[in-house]
Amino acid sequence: MAFCVIQMCGIAGVYNLKKQKVDYSLVAKMVGLLAHRGPDDEGFFIKENIGLGHRRLSIIDLSERGHQPMEREGLVIVYNGEIYNYIELRKELEEKGYVFSSATDTEVILFAFKEWGKDCLKKFNGMWAFAIWNKEKKELFCSRDRYGIKPFYYYYNDNVFLFASEIKPLLLFKKEPDKKSIYHYLTAELADFSENTFFKDIKQLEPGRYLILKDSTLKIDKYYELGFNRSLGSFSEKKLRQYSETFLGLLEDSVKLRLRSDVEIGSCLSGGLDSSAIVCLIDKLKKIKQKTFSFYAEAVDEREYIQEIVREKDINFFYVSSSAQEFWKDLEKVVFCQEEPFKSSGIYAQYKVMKLAKKNNIKVLLDGQGADELFGYPEQIGSFLNQSILHARFPLKFNKTILSNYLRFFLPKSAVFYLRKKKIKGLNFLNFSFEKEYKYEEGISRFSRINYQQALFEGITKSGLRRLLKYEDRNSMANSIESRLPFLDYRLVDFVFSLPAVYKIGKLLQREALKSLIPEKVRTRKDKMGFATPEENWLKENKENITNLFKSSDFKSEEYIENKKVLKNIEKINLSELWRFINLELWLRKF
Repeated sequence: MAFCVIQMCGIAGVYNLKKQKVDYSLVAKMVGLLAHRGPDDEGFFIKENIGLGHRRLSIIDLSERGHQPMEREGLVIVYNGEIYNYIELRKELEEKGYVFSSATDTEVILFAFKEWGKDCLKKFNGMWAFAIWNKEKKELFCSRDRYGIKPFYYYYNDNVFLFASEIKPLLLFKKEPDKKSIYHYLTAELADFSENTFFKDIKQLEPGRYLILKDSTLKIDKYYELGFNRSLGSFSEKKLRQYSETFLGLLEDSVKLRLRSDVEIGSCLSGGLDSSAIVCLIDKLKKIKQKTFSFYAEAVDEREYIQEIVREKDINFFYVSSSAQEFWKDLEKVVFCQEEPFKSSGIYAQYKVMKLAKKNNIKVLLDGQGADELFGYPEQIGSFLNQSILHARFPLKFNKTILSNYLRFFLPKSAVFYLRKKKIKGLNFLNFSFEKEYKYEEGISRFSRINYQQALFEGITKSGLRRLLKYEDRNSMANSIESRLPFLDYRLVDFVFSLPAVYKIGKLLQREALKSLIPEKVRTRKDKMGFATPEENWLKENKENITNLFKSSDFKSEEYIENKKVLKNIEKINLSELWRFINLELWLRKF
């Protein structure tokens, strides 16, 4: 094929269940709120009681071949995402007699659905959210990728079904805070752990699921279930080498697939193991001078590690930083971009990196998101320790390599976490009537204390990864950038979760696989911070702004937070707690 059409987009739709004609202006208004997701083109399909809309970010071809909504053989699709193995699937479908009139992955989805129905989802390697209208059956089929890289929100009642890539278009119909979600966020930092959002009755189609809507009957089902190996395992150098070779092969192929593009591709580079691996693999595979984008700030400056990569590879590197004043000035923009309250200011660092990439004319970025969820965070070491104690043994490799490097993270962090929780509980800033009405549901955010793999499984399926992927999507698409995540190739995820825990703890397998690929100083570091920010310093430097926020006569959070108590104890509040109060107030003002 001489060309291909791949695109990141925004989608929206209205299905009137009372069979009343859909108003074009309504769909146009919904799609207009997604213009940042697709500034290159827009399209509509309006027929009786169904209306579909699309905004297009063209990655390769700007011709009409990639225009959506796309219609083939009685099927109409609006689609956001990318099927990386679409070339292979196209060949398979051509052998079955299908004739293509474009080189798009969108057309591949349509014919794959025609051929295999819902089972086509198991064949796709990529990220997606799409809706297909069957004109003959009068049936709507919608799907979201395995891990929820691409978003799909909907509102459903007896009269209408509405969907969109973001929440904003749905707020045209209903705009009411979901108090239970707010309670979970304030008391336990929870978000994106279920189908519910911070807006009442606006839900998300959860990862690995599809929905079918015919007449007024809505059916939601799973097409993908992540399995995992519960065993601790016995360490073997031979098996480690074998597993690491398989892992590197899968990761390299994943990166290769995600380099399918005729536009310039850049990479996020934080100086850690994950982003460095991707940058080095791109350097190996493409042999081009790639652009990398990084964030630094006082007290969280990781440029010494980034420079290790820059010195060895052919890279054009770009940095961005921020002051406390600039952070406060931009905060409302980020809150609006994210649509829901978020956990920490680390989101802002990522936002700045995406903005920097856009400034340098990059439309596609590869990022290391997902690797931590495959192998674990230092604070999850407790689950591994418990599992080891339960089996009455400590693997040799664990004693020598893991304990010395990771126990120093585990114990201090646990102690600090415990003390902080006690401090917060003693002050109790929540409005009494609000706290009485909504009780924290035990177990929602608790990782398994016994099984390390269970802890990782819950992190990738219930909350942690889902939350991070939402941040990634909003930050990238706010800047009209497609973000690709090689560590979340389902083949790689399934393989890593099939391994015993002893090969995963401390990213042992990953570090082994990356020998000779990335600089040793980066490969062996244990103090990675991610896109960290000096949050404590920033909040302290913005004390006057924060105080004014809570003093305001237009304070919006009074139903949830006792602002007078906050003001009285502002020097004593744990900063993560204070951050959530600030974030909630700004969110309520915006939405």
